Amino acid sequence: MNLRIILIRLVQGVITIFLVFTVVFFIMRLSGDPTLLFLPPEATQEDIVRFRHDMGWDQPLLVQYFNYLGNALTGDFGESVAYNVPALNVVLERLPATLELTLVAFALSVIIAIPAGLIAAVKPNTIIARFVMLIALVGQAMPGFWLGVMMILLFSVALRLLPTGGRGSPAHLIMPAIVLGSWGAAKITRLTRAGMYEVLGNDYIRTARSKGLSENVVFIRHALKNSMLPILSALGLTVGVMLGGAIITETVFAWPGVGRLIVQSVLKRDFPVVQVATILLAIIFIVSNLVVDILYTVVDPRIRYD
Repeated sequence: MNLRIILIRLVQGVITIFLVFTVVFFIMRLSGDPTLLFLPPEATQEDIVRFRHDMGWDQPLLVQYFNYLGNALTGDFGESVAYNVPALNVVLERLPATLELTLVAFALSVIIAIPAGLIAAVKPNTIIARFVMLIALVGQAMPGFWLGVMMILLFSVALRLLPTGGRGSPAHLIMPAIVLGSWGAAKITRLTRAGMYEVLGNDYIRTARSKGLSENVVFIRHALKNSMLPILSALGLTVGVMLGGAIITETVFAWPGVGRLIVQSVLKRDFPVVQVATILLAIIFIVSNLVVDILYTVVDPRIRYD
C-alpha cells in the first residue's frame, strides 16, 4: 500500500469522524434540555435562564453546532457539565481501562478462535469439529448482557470465585474479557473454518501434496496463508464490535471505562463527554481498519491498491 492510499484512507477516516460527531451532537440535543438536571429544585426562573446562557444552550442549535465544531478543531471540546473539568480529560482518564479490556478480549478471541477454526477445517465431520461449530453458533447467538449476568450469578454469587465487578486485579478482568470476546471468538472461528476448508480443497493444495511436501509445510505455507484474508477482515471488524460491546459489558460489570462513562453521561446529558468519547472510539476503529488494509498487502502480495 503506497502513501497515497494511506492518505486517502485517512481522509475517509476524518470524514467518518465528522459524520459521527455531527450525528451524536444533534441526537444528544434532541434528547432534551439538561438544565434542570444540574440546578436545585428551588432554582428560580432567573437562575435557569442565567445557567442556560452561561452554557450556551440558549443559542440556536446550528449556532451551538458550529461553535462547538470550531472549538473542537482547536482541541477544545468544552467542559464536562457533570464533572466541571475539561471533557477530554474525563474521557482520557477512562480510556486505559477500555483499551485494557478490549485488548485482552481481542487476544483471548484470537488465541481461542483461530486454532479452533483450523481444527474444525482440518478434521471435518468429526465430533470435535461439530462441537466447535456448535459452540461458535451459541457464542454468536448469545446476548452479551445475558451471558454477563449469568456468569456473575454462577462465579460470583454461587461459587464466590470472582468479583462481581470493578477493576483492580486480574480477577476483575476475567469475566468481562470472556463476555466481550465471546461474540468475536465465535465469528472468527466460523470464518477461519470456512476459509481454511475452502482452501484445502483447491488444486494447488493437492499438487503440493503430490510433490511430497509434508503436511505441516502444506498446511502452514500454502493453506493457512491463503485463507488469512477473510480472517483479517473479521479481526478488523471485531475491534469495532468490541468497542461498541464494551458499553454493555462495562455497564454490567461496573468496569470504569469509556463505555460505562458514555452511559452515565447520556443519562446526565453531559454533551461534551459523550461527543469526545464517541470521537475517540471512532478513531480507534478507523486506525484498526487502516492496519488491516496494510496487512492485506503483506499477507497477499498480489493485492495492490492502484
